[in-house]
Amino acid sequence: MILDEIGSWNPWLMAVLFNTGLGLLGWRLVSKLLTPAGLGHAWILGVVVWGTLGWPGYSVVLFYFLAGSTVTKIGMAEKEAAGIAEKRSGARGPENVWGSAASSTLCALATLVLPVQYRPLLCLGYVSGFSTKLSDTTASEIGKAYGNRTFLITTLRPVPRGTEGAVSLEGTLAGLLASVVIAVLAWAVGLIAPVGVGWCVIAALIATNLESVIGATVQSQFTWLTNEVVNGINTLIGVVTAMGLSFAWAELIGG
Repeated sequence: MILDEIGSWNPWLMAVLFNTGLGLLGWRLVSKLLTPAGLGHAWILGVVVWGTLGWPGYSVVLFYFLAGSTVTKIGMAEKEAAGIAEKRSGARGPENVWGSAASSTLCALATLVLPVQYRPLLCLGYVSGFSTKLSDTTASEIGKAYGNRTFLITTLRPVPRGTEGAVSLEGTLAGLLASVVIAVLAWAVGLIAPVGVGWCVIAALIATNLESVIGATVQSQFTWLTNEVVNGINTLIGVVTAMGLSFAWAELIGG
């Protein structure tokens, strides 16, 4: 009751209190999933999301974080032995936080300055960013753990698990399912319309495959094109694609 009253007149104070309290209660868990610096940046992200989109937006980013961290841990011992595991055993630092969330955060912040009629489109962009990244993370981690046959996306030549630009049937299907689950959650909490689930899933599939193309072609040619930068490009593609599909569909049925 007290938190509801605080949130009704100051969502940013509510964001600070809730995000801090949740971090303290779950300290044992988050300290294994985030570096100390990563925890600080994740706190900032959580405050921004709650302050702009309230608990529905927060539920989406929280689900992304927990689900993404979980799939990263799958088969960790085997992946570490093969040298294809995420660094720090999957613990996320600031570069991971913003590589995954920068595009969605910009959509959330834009709701503060753009006219209210753009809010549904911006919420779709917010959700599609996390749907895309969860799809990418799941496809990569499941593919590295369980992919029976992995192929370079540009040539379909068989390559070892963990190769940049490699894809597998197991990983692709798992990533597709992950994008569906988080998009359905976003619909269930009222952030997007039912049709938005479809846009998020399509955008995630396109963006994840384009990221694999980047990994297979140009990533190794530029030192600045780190995995975190590529993640940022991946989520940006997902955001723009979902919003573009939604806008085009609205124009089609409206015209």
